[in-house]
This record gives sequence, C-alpha cells and structure tokens, in this order.
Amino acid sequence: MAEGANYALYEKIYLVCEHIPPGMVATYGDIATIVGGGCDARTVGFALNEMPPEQAHLPWQRIINRQGGISTRGLAQRQLLEAEGVAFDAHDRVIMARYHWAGPSAEWAAAHGFNTLPPRDEGDRAEQLSLF
Repeated sequence: MAEGANYALYEKIYLVCEHIPPGMVATYGDIATIVGGGCDARTVGFALNEMPPEQAHLPWQRIINRQGGISTRGLAQRQLLEAEGVAFDAHDRVIMARYHWAGPSAEWAAAHGFNTLPPRDEGDRAEQLSLF
C-alpha cells in the first residue's frame, strides 16, 4: 500500500468505488472527478492495482476505461460484470449509455467531502447503434 498522502488519497478512491451499484460502471476519470483534489484517472488505476487485502470486497470490476473497455487482462472482469447484468456491444465494450453510473448523490458527496459528476448531455445517454 502507498504511504503518506497517497494512502489517504487511495482510501478516498476506495470509498467512492464501494458506492458504485451492482450492474453499473464508472470510468477511472469519473472516480478521479468525484475524489477531486488533484486525483487523476491514472492515480485511480494505481490505487486499484495496489489494493490491499482488507479492500478485497471492493467492486473493482465496475471501474473501466472511458470508451467502455476493460483495462485488465483475462476474462475475470468481464465475467464479473456480466454476472451483474452488464452487457457488452459487438466491440466488447460496455454499453455506456445503459450502464454508466451517474455518480453519488449531492448529499452523499457533500457529507463525505467529494464532488458530484457533471450532468451528461442527452447525446451521451442515447443508445449508440452500430452500422456494422
């Protein structure tokens, strides 16, 4: 586990990740935005990679890249997401318009010192159709 300031930052990242509901996903950037304070997507990835045993309950599989792709090797993450009802498109990406978590409530975020996610454009919410 990271020491000092990184330890506190990683704990914040883990707290936010714990609140992603089953059947929903968030991006590394979403988690960084919610945590704030200079946190970035890469730091979220490092925190998840360095997750200590006491965080084994953390739903790490629900954090994916911004294109809806899985960033881990192997099939475990996809299998865990599919077991929660998350579907993938023909390009093996999560259908973000359907499964992208809107973030924590304003009340929860304020009570824990976090940010909310900005509202998404309606275009981001529409189902994307594949032409191929």
